[in-house]
Amino acid sequence: MSFAVHHLMSGYPGRPVLHDLSLSQTAGGGITALLGPNGAGKSTALRAIAGLLPARGEVRLDSVDLLALSPRDRARKVAFVPQMLPSGVGLTVLEASVAAIRAARPGLSRESAAEAALTALDRLGAGGLALDRLDRLSGGQRQMAGLAPALAGDAPLLLLDEPTSMLDIAHQHRVMQLLAEIARDGRRIVVVLHDIPLAAAWAERVAVLESGRLAAEGATETVLTPDIFARVWGVEAELDRGALRIRRLIGEHDHA
Repeated sequence: MSFAVHHLMSGYPGRPVLHDLSLSQTAGGGITALLGPNGAGKSTALRAIAGLLPARGEVRLDSVDLLALSPRDRARKVAFVPQMLPSGVGLTVLEASVAAIRAARPGLSRESAAEAALTALDRLGAGGLALDRLDRLSGGQRQMAGLAPALAGDAPLLLLDEPTSMLDIAHQHRVMQLLAEIARDGRRIVVVLHDIPLAAAWAERVAVLESGRLAAEGATETVLTPDIFARVWGVEAELDRGALRIRRLIGEHDHA
């Protein structure tokens, strides 16, 4: 399986966000992290790749342009997980998961979908939430509940928008470890992260966005350099044994 993005442009009425975004072709499974400062266009890029926003360009999975598919056909190939699952008043975690799994795989029985959902929740360490109502969960619990259908499904492309932003450090790494296991099974994962050390620990490729444009892309260790931290984030910093060492902020006079 190969994945690539070609000349993607997208945004909102009267507000273009993405400008000619291309991501190099990757083959097989793996994790690509989308990084960048606030407002860089990361979430917009993910939603455009998922076909959830009007977009021009191509998103290629093997020989298929995902943007040309019907929503139903695209749902078989792409699983999108927003940063926060809607509360779904009255639905339990299991009910919401079963509904999401069966929407992507219409031929699957309710019993099989429930079994897959429970297995995914157990892998996330969230099995005890299955019968809890979504609208009564904490932010972190709801975030894990939102991941379960994607983990339980078989879509070859997973798009995750900040899936660890509300989790404690143990659950952050548990989620990333599960994603790494899924990637080794041949699925391609594109994940928006703000935590640069977390991306460095788990993603073999990163794409850095700045103002809706691609600032850098490639193998994680070759992209996350002091130069990119200075140019994109405005900090004098470097990765040191997995930790981001920030020495100082770079002011406007530094660019004069």
